[in-house]
Amino acid sequence: MDRTVASPRRLQGSLVLPGDKSISHRAALFNAIAHGTATVRNYATGADCAATLSCLRALGVAVRRIEAGDGEGPGYAIAGGELHEPLDILSAANSGTTMRLLAGTLAGHPFLSILTGDRSLRSRPMGRVVAPLRLMGAQVQGRQGNTLAPLAIRGGGLKGIEYTMPVASAQLKSALLLAGLFAEGETVLHQPAASRDHTERMLEAMGASVRCDGLTVAVRAGQLRPVDVTVPADISSAAFWLVAAVCHPQARIRVLGVGVNPTRAGILTALRAMGARITLENQRVQGGEPVADLVAESSDLVATEVDGDLIPLLIDEVPVLALAACFARGTTTVRDASELRVKESDRLATITRELARLGADVTELPDGLVVRGTGRLAGATCRSHGDHRLAMMLGVAGLLASGQTTVQGAQVASVSYPAFWEHLASVAQGSAGAP
Repeated sequence: MDRTVASPRRLQGSLVLPGDKSISHRAALFNAIAHGTATVRNYATGADCAATLSCLRALGVAVRRIEAGDGEGPGYAIAGGELHEPLDILSAANSGTTMRLLAGTLAGHPFLSILTGDRSLRSRPMGRVVAPLRLMGAQVQGRQGNTLAPLAIRGGGLKGIEYTMPVASAQLKSALLLAGLFAEGETVLHQPAASRDHTERMLEAMGASVRCDGLTVAVRAGQLRPVDVTVPADISSAAFWLVAAVCHPQARIRVLGVGVNPTRAGILTALRAMGARITLENQRVQGGEPVADLVAESSDLVATEVDGDLIPLLIDEVPVLALAACFARGTTTVRDASELRVKESDRLATITRELARLGADVTELPDGLVVRGTGRLAGATCRSHGDHRLAMMLGVAGLLASGQTTVQGAQVASVSYPAFWEHLASVAQGSAGAP
């Protein structure tokens, strides 16, 4: 499906976004292994989180859709307990989070399960999860020396390990903490840098024995208790509208109820360093997670440098941050982001290629990007490369570029944000959106 976008005279509106993907995955999976029933409201509406629910159902978990609340996405009642050996192969579709977190969970269960995904997911690295799970005693096999899916897992009999993680990855950390819930002794993880901490927060709320000391996280075996969760709006989805507003000359966009967990809010840090006018209103704590309404307005942006410990806090937002850099005075450099080469596309390559079609001055680095701000883009025909974040970044670019911008493969936005194109039309027309 192609979508054609033109720049409107003004961008404005108030948006209610899908629930946070990371929290949705975890709320469903953690409650599935707790004993009892919990509700997860405002569950993320994209295909990735639907894949998690599908896998849980195949593992014998009762998942029932419940009526959505006012201004919320769908909700689900999840009756947790024992997982059962699946009758068929489990498909994580395009979701790396589903595959990696389930791998950790299934490593603790004494039955055979096979995890696969679509073509893109089968090409993404799984060795970083498989290797420590095997050290814990799980039998895990995959293609190309146990580094690629499909993964065959025969779990059980785990022992806790002390492990230094090679990368700052919330998915890897979460997979090993989940395995640690079923392991003898303590599982201790040393991170090279901070990554999103939704897992630690939620496990603690559910009664797990979790210990956090700086960059070290540890867990002991234990039974979780079910916890009701209302999922805040996804800051990764909000980032598209923040960038649209601060780069457009006449714009004011409000996004409601966004999760602003410090381990996820690196995009706010980076945009504010560029001079973006973004304010947080109605700040509160919701289910242990900090939440706020975000208001973004037209801004005079300057270049910045993004690297080091900030990268894990905004890794998913680099595509739209690169777009913002096109409208900033000076040269913006992104380094230490080689992880982007193993996402749904090689994002460093595809960001460079597609922004260049629009007239941007972007140089690809082995681990990042150099963007020289010109303050303007020109409409062109671009490709999503089957990558939802690239498709949405290009849609926002169309709101900012002269002429018309056509995004080929635009439907892939539904992986994380099914209403994206509807919301784009609404802010271009100055009306409000909903999930």
